[in-house]
Amino acid sequence: MTTNVDEPARTAPPVGPTGGARRVNPVSRLLHARALETILLPLAWVAVVIGFGLHSPSTFLTFDNFANIFGDNATLFVMVMALLVPLTNGDLDLSVAANTGLTSMMIAWLNVNHGVAIVPAILIGLVVAVVCGTINGAIVVRYDVNPFIITLATGTVFDGISQWISNEQTIVGVSPKLTDWTFSKHLLSIPIEFWYGVAIMLIMWYVLTFTPFGQRSLFVGQSREVARLSGFKVGSTRFWGFVIAGLIAGLAGILELGTQGGSTAGGADSLLLSAYAAAFLGLTTIQPGRFNAIGAGVSVYFLATGVAGLENLGAQPYVQPLFYGIVLVVAVVFSRVVRKRRAAGTSP
Repeated sequence: MTTNVDEPARTAPPVGPTGGARRVNPVSRLLHARALETILLPLAWVAVVIGFGLHSPSTFLTFDNFANIFGDNATLFVMVMALLVPLTNGDLDLSVAANTGLTSMMIAWLNVNHGVAIVPAILIGLVVAVVCGTINGAIVVRYDVNPFIITLATGTVFDGISQWISNEQTIVGVSPKLTDWTFSKHLLSIPIEFWYGVAIMLIMWYVLTFTPFGQRSLFVGQSREVARLSGFKVGSTRFWGFVIAGLIAGLAGILELGTQGGSTAGGADSLLLSAYAAAFLGLTTIQPGRFNAIGAGVSVYFLATGVAGLENLGAQPYVQPLFYGIVLVVAVVFSRVVRKRRAAGTSP
């Protein structure tokens, strides 16, 4: 009997503990990969805390430090929530930061310059914020124009209005009641404004995850044409996304004014890049592949912790925009990869 040396060797399949061939369940492997993906960013946050904590335990690993991180980023926390519905709909709203600033300025202008009591001034400021969101939605949906360009333009207009009513001056001396109920009061030794942000985050999570509106937004963001053919009112869903963004941006403006005790035209504009970085980074965690409130909230404080740690090491102020800019690029690219691989039915 001869052996054909050209015949490829045959490898026996892996043998399991019972003597049979061991088979890897691809579904189980996919589920495990997605579960890891879901918690990867929270794990990275813990690793960042441990890393900076080991380097500077006496300054970084203190309750006061984390209370400051949670409180100082409350405005950004809420602003990120304002972005989520338009992003879920597939829209960009670049006017959110300017709307936040205009709300802050309007309340300060009414309260300080015209003697309007703080509560009516806040209500008027929120109405202005909603009107700004309504204008964005009406223009974008009615004329089917690019929201990137329109909201960039309206954001510039909102900044211009802020400069006009303030005469390009910083308005200070806002009623201390506002500061008391946003910054001075603490719950569990953390400024109460952080807990307002947590409440808004949970509401947004519920709306986007469990309500018909949230499901419609998800369908519209995935494919507007398919959503339209399926009977969804695509225009209405997008319009209300901008309105909701305006309302939440107004709430962020209230927190900003209470934290600062005054308002400067364009003062919130620097938060826009940070807000988008957190929103897109949130796309990669908790509910990977979709914009989600809890993932965005985790991202805000993951990034804030990283910045605080770098500052604790003596980093210069320019490190923050560099850090957020790089994270935004990485988050957008990674979220794109996640969506493509999920669409193909494979694990990332």
